[in-house]
Amino acid sequence: MKTKIGIIICGLENNRQYVADAYIQAIKSAGGLPIILPMVKSKAAIREYVELCDGFLFCGGGDITPLLFGQEPSNGIGKTDITLDLFQIRFMKQVLETEKPVLAICRGMQVLNVACGGTIHQDLNEVNFDTINHMQTSLSRKDISHKVSFTSKSHIHHILGPFAYTNSFHHQAVDRIGKDLVMTGSTGDNIVEAIEMPSHSFVLGVQWHPESMLDSAPNMKQLFFSLIRYSKID
Repeated sequence: MKTKIGIIICGLENNRQYVADAYIQAIKSAGGLPIILPMVKSKAAIREYVELCDGFLFCGGGDITPLLFGQEPSNGIGKTDITLDLFQIRFMKQVLETEKPVLAICRGMQVLNVACGGTIHQDLNEVNFDTINHMQTSLSRKDISHKVSFTSKSHIHHILGPFAYTNSFHHQAVDRIGKDLVMTGSTGDNIVEAIEMPSHSFVLGVQWHPESMLDSAPNMKQLFFSLIRYSKID
C-alpha cells in the first residue's frame, strides 16, 4: 500500500477550493499517494484527516492575516483570507501534536512558523535592511533565482547538501522564528529560507517552490522522497 500524503488545500477562488497540480504530481512521482484535503470548519474532521494520512504537504499561496501573528497590516500586504488561515494553522498545530512528518512549502513554511508563535515580514520591500529580489520575474517557474545555504546536520543539508540554487516567488518571509523551530537555510541577505523542528522526526519548511523545479533541478525531488520515507509506517 502506498504512503498516503495529505495535501492541504492551497486556497479558495470563486467558491472553489484548489490545489496546484505540481504538488500532486511531485508526490505521485516520488511514490506517494496524494490525497487532497479540503477546508472544513470542524475540529473533528481535522482530527480524522490527521489520522487518515501518513504525512502532510502544506502548499504555497497568499498572505497570512497579520493579526494572527500579533501585528496590524502594513504597507505591501497582499490579499488575505482569515478563514483559510485559521484552518491551516489549526491543521498544522494538530499535525505537530503527532509524530507525523510535514513538508511545508513557501506560504506553508510561514503557516508552520505562525502556528508555532513566530512572526512574518509582511513585505520585504518595507523592511529596514537591504534584501535581494525574492520575487523573480523569469519566464518559467523552473528557473533558478538565488543561492540558499544550509546549516550542517540539518535535514535540508542531508537532503540537498551545503547549498542549493532555488527559484523564488515570495514578497513575505519568516521574521521571528517560532517555538521549537530553528533556521536551517538562508540567502546571502539573511532571509530565512528553511526551518525545521528538531524535536520531530521530519518537519521541514522551505521558502522556495521545489515542486516547480523537478525538471530543472532533479535533486529537488529528494525533498518529496524524504517526506514519503519518513511517513512510511513500520
